[in-house]
Amino acid sequence: MMRSLFLQAPSFDGYDGGAGSRYQAKREIRSFWYPTWLAQPAALIPDSKLIDAPPHDLTFDDIKHHAVERDLIVLHTSTPGFRSDVKVAEMLKALNPKLKIGFIGATVAVDAAWAMENAPSVDFVARNEFDFTILDVAKDIPFADIKGISYRNSEGVVIHNEDRDTLMDMDQLPFVTPVYKRDLEMEKYFIGYLKHPYVSFYTGRGCKSRCTFCLWPQTVGGHNYRVRSVGHVIDEVKYVLKAFPQMKELFFDDDTLTDNIPRVEALARELGKLGVTWSCNAKANVPRETLKVMRDNGCRLLLVGYESGNQQILHNIKKGLRIEVAKKFSKDCRELGITIHGTFILGLPGETHETIQETIAYAKEVNPHTIQVSLAAPYPGTFLYKQAIENGWFDGTDHLVTEGGTQIAQLSYPHLPAEQIFESVADFYKKFYFRPSKIGSIVGEMVTSPTMMKRRLREGVEFFDFLRNRHQDKAA
Repeated sequence: MMRSLFLQAPSFDGYDGGAGSRYQAKREIRSFWYPTWLAQPAALIPDSKLIDAPPHDLTFDDIKHHAVERDLIVLHTSTPGFRSDVKVAEMLKALNPKLKIGFIGATVAVDAAWAMENAPSVDFVARNEFDFTILDVAKDIPFADIKGISYRNSEGVVIHNEDRDTLMDMDQLPFVTPVYKRDLEMEKYFIGYLKHPYVSFYTGRGCKSRCTFCLWPQTVGGHNYRVRSVGHVIDEVKYVLKAFPQMKELFFDDDTLTDNIPRVEALARELGKLGVTWSCNAKANVPRETLKVMRDNGCRLLLVGYESGNQQILHNIKKGLRIEVAKKFSKDCRELGITIHGTFILGLPGETHETIQETIAYAKEVNPHTIQVSLAAPYPGTFLYKQAIENGWFDGTDHLVTEGGTQIAQLSYPHLPAEQIFESVADFYKKFYFRPSKIGSIVGEMVTSPTMMKRRLREGVEFFDFLRNRHQDKAA
């Protein structure tokens, strides 16, 4: 077995490009997701190591010794971070020309030929779902015999092997959390709406929804929601409770855990027996009866993608959600005491000045406890990317973030230029948070807990820095 390192490379300060982050960018508030998609193949390979440089504030000098200590280094990359990751690969290769370097991630799964052409120091890329592909590489099986990779042969010619079959028996995958315990410092992982410290992992892959902008289902996970058995998940939860006694909350990072209602109810009941406080991603259409089962068994928070308050825009992006259903869902959650972190996207197809204001009003009405406002991001491999290219909404050459790692507005319409969409994000945040009722709820939260007081004050400083930096980016 090759001495294997799994690496989320050093990058922009505060940049979350990890293989668990759905938007690879710096956040309004410093946040980091666990690198679960890197930890999964690491869990398959004995004596491997995982390094997640950005949250641990590691520089290239901190990791470069691995170039000579390892035989194989696998880097997760993304469209925003690709150029930076290529530079890291080049520096590692310069230190040890015999080192095998591979890339994984959505951007190389979408266009392996482009990735290999633009990353000359990389020996191979693993396409699509890559866990067992990387295991084969680590076993030192000849590249020609490994399904699911694109590689350079001895003449430097790029060869694309046949695809690997999609994994259906998800219980074949080992737990990722022992890799967290071994290689990561959990306190470095912080999400504003989750209790700290938290742990997250997946109970399944794929999403039945067809949202045109969503990266993972269209590139790696697929639209067939493949799940681990409830018993397998609960066994990992039991491990987490022993290994991370300081954990305050467990987050299930499935694209939409509530895609399978009977399963989420069964899982909730088992979690309730363990006394776990947990949260998950959810679509805003979960029946009240299911929400009650979840709440009664430890569910504290739901991460909900509302996206837009305009029904036509939701149709345009194939969200498969009606505004009235989402309003009832939000009301049910409030009445049941389930907290919501709501996410919204500005600049989607059909957006106008009027629909932006409609979405802001909608956000105030459904009134999540906290929100995230993102800019429509046409990631390669998504329907939105293809649609944007065909309609001339952008030229496909941008890289989604500024030189400092913050998200930019790429889509521009004749009636609504990118600059105005960019400016509307700050306006959205101000109109949502700078309300007496919202300020009161946040202050009330702070006065009841010294820990929450310290946390919200820190987040407040980061948030105002975010607004100020956006103004500076615009001026530049």
